Amino acid sequence: MTRVRPRHPYLDRPTPIAFAHRGGAADGIENTAAAFRRAAGLGYGYFETDVHATADGRLVAFHDETLDRVTDARGRIRDLPWAEVERARVAGREPLPLFGDLLAEFPRAHWNVDVKAPEALLPLLDLIRAADAWDRVCVGSFSEARVARAARLAGGRLATSYGVRGVLGLRLRSLGIPAPVRTGAVCAQVPVAQAGVRVVDRRFVALAHARGLQVHVWTVNDPDRMSALLRLGVDGIMTDHLETLRAVFESHGVWR
Repeated sequence: MTRVRPRHPYLDRPTPIAFAHRGGAADGIENTAAAFRRAAGLGYGYFETDVHATADGRLVAFHDETLDRVTDARGRIRDLPWAEVERARVAGREPLPLFGDLLAEFPRAHWNVDVKAPEALLPLLDLIRAADAWDRVCVGSFSEARVARAARLAGGRLATSYGVRGVLGLRLRSLGIPAPVRTGAVCAQVPVAQAGVRVVDRRFVALAHARGLQVHVWTVNDPDRMSALLRLGVDGIMTDHLETLRAVFESHGVWR
């Protein structure tokens, strides 16, 4: 059942939405084409990923600033040319994908993209424009200024979520405390709690819905918490554990 009338075609589907976080990070091959293929095979149509730009401006789907944690290579992506980055292997076996290649390989998928670095923003918008993918990409970032700039440069065609400042403003308002909140976002993408402080509760969800915003919660891997969030009325859940979220959605009769 749709709780909020979608503000953008990106969200034009029944809620709740199941998001494959980094393609399903629990398998150890996060943000790789293999991970997203597996997610698609399980029936996921919404993928979450992250992007960085290489030294020569190629846009890589990858979470970390450096290659060190999950690949067999070393170095900051922004300092390396694509010719070097493409030799790295996640978990020693899977190559890092270019985001443009993912858009092409999964033409029906919807992408939630976290812009991890300022130099990645313009290449991302160029790719979305070239692929005419405005209806299937939502841009987010911890930086409110970055997502606001993305929305401004796209001229209203792009779906964006709130950054930290927007989420904080929305949370304060849900508690009855006046706070500024940017207009133009289509969703609030939030953790259940941050630094021990609860973010998502009935007041937060109610205020977001009253403002026409969907609420997507990350990154939820516990089935009991997934069920509790669904009962709370959230509009989407992002998970590393794809089979678990699918099973919970099926038990609630909301897997589509």
